[in-house]
Amino acid sequence: MTATSELDDSFHVFDTTLRDGAQREGINLTVADKLAIARHLDDFGVGFIEGGWPGANPRDTEFFARAQQEIDFRHAQLVAFGATRRPGATAAEDHQVRALLESGAQVITLVAKSHDRHVELALRTTLDENLAMVADTVSHLKAQGRRVFVDCEHFFDGYRANPEYAKAVVRTASEAGADVVILCDTNGGMLPAQIQAVVATVLADTGARLGIHAQDDTGCAVANTLAAVDAGATHVQCTANGYGERVGNANLFPVVAALELKYGKQVLPEGRLREMTRISHAIAEVVNLTPSTHQPYVGVSAFAHKAGLHASAIKVDPDLYQHIDPELVGNTMRMLVSDMAGRASIELKGKELGVDLGGDRELVGRVVERVKERELAGYTYEAADASFELLLRAEAEGRPLRYFEVESWRAITEDRPDGTHANEATVKLWAKGERIVATAEGNGPVNALDRTLRVALEKLYPELAKLDLVDYKVRILEGVHGTQSTTRVLISTSDGTGEWATVGVGENVIAASWQALEDAYTYGLLRAGVTPAA
Repeated sequence: MTATSELDDSFHVFDTTLRDGAQREGINLTVADKLAIARHLDDFGVGFIEGGWPGANPRDTEFFARAQQEIDFRHAQLVAFGATRRPGATAAEDHQVRALLESGAQVITLVAKSHDRHVELALRTTLDENLAMVADTVSHLKAQGRRVFVDCEHFFDGYRANPEYAKAVVRTASEAGADVVILCDTNGGMLPAQIQAVVATVLADTGARLGIHAQDDTGCAVANTLAAVDAGATHVQCTANGYGERVGNANLFPVVAALELKYGKQVLPEGRLREMTRISHAIAEVVNLTPSTHQPYVGVSAFAHKAGLHASAIKVDPDLYQHIDPELVGNTMRMLVSDMAGRASIELKGKELGVDLGGDRELVGRVVERVKERELAGYTYEAADASFELLLRAEAEGRPLRYFEVESWRAITEDRPDGTHANEATVKLWAKGERIVATAEGNGPVNALDRTLRVALEKLYPELAKLDLVDYKVRILEGVHGTQSTTRVLISTSDGTGEWATVGVGENVIAASWQALEDAYTYGLLRAGVTPAA
């Protein structure tokens, strides 16, 4: 089912994640994945979702059949992708053109050759026959009641080689009834000034409605897309998170944010821009790629501030070091605590974590010094908010936050004659007035310690049963003693509703891991609302 957009038709946001984005190395989408991404894109409010090439492979054919039955599109129109008819045939008898019609999509994108060498070498036909293929296919699909967009493949390279022929393809498509003709920088080699000059010239010479499709091989896809808009393009083709072949495509999210927040164009339905960060991360989860932390607008570091000078200014006015309010795109400002932190950084971070420092300059000063001292020893708090919060609360309350007191621990790794290994850990601790001795085995010494802590504490603190270690990173810090170098461990833990990170530093990986585990369990109990020991 296709929805009618609440926006007018004067500007198109066209997403091609399901086709062009799926060509990224490492992305392999099932039909279920494509349906899930289509729902997210429709929720975001794009005008068009290109679903793939029906008839070219069974998966895309199935997607179109299921999408129209299973998705109630509220904002987007589903688009089928295909090619102009074969040389020497007619569009009416071409089987792949027929598959486009049978997909049920009311909007069809045709790829057409616009580079003369591609016509002669890839299609193995004449330049005139290529123009006839474009005209015949577009007019046939229009006669069947379809809306038609034409992608002029390799347009900018073709324009450089033979500008008159490249423009002839655009003119032919437009005169045959194409609603938009898209100029494609297929090899991604163009720069913004070049894009702007060519689009302006083609627009003036052909009178066609133009769109832009930019690959990111020079790192300029977003800039090239906006340059085309400056020159008069009213249709932008992008992919979520910039996914695509080689280094990717123009990233949908920076393009849309720039158009709405910098150009003042409403290209999404009202209120949908605030969903941008959520949608970006949700699609990354579907394709099984970690969201880019430093992606503009939507990355978790996009509005993260580390230097004390920045924090001092942000405390006065966040706009002094931020180009937009992060809430406009569904993101948040974050303060990073490190050895670069000053008083303002600590005060803002405390406020972010819900710890009231009460304007106590002496307390803030102690925290600043404590952080710098600990970071000098190898700790890092910008990636371990939970450990920092425990440090902050300990300084604010004058004593560490404790749910248990460790008497001793040990981990043993045993190599057996048969080639097998055994890992066992023992922990002796006090909790709620009880002395507890627990032992457990694991598939490594750190896993054995983790299991032993659970054995020791879960009866007293059943909340720990929900905790799950979801990530574990080890880094050997620079030192002068070779194998005695300091080790840092970062652990990410989840309780099913959120994640937090803790850090440990020690003379070996097991000692560092133990510290990070202690903090992870302590913070998990704090997060669960459990009252600490007196």
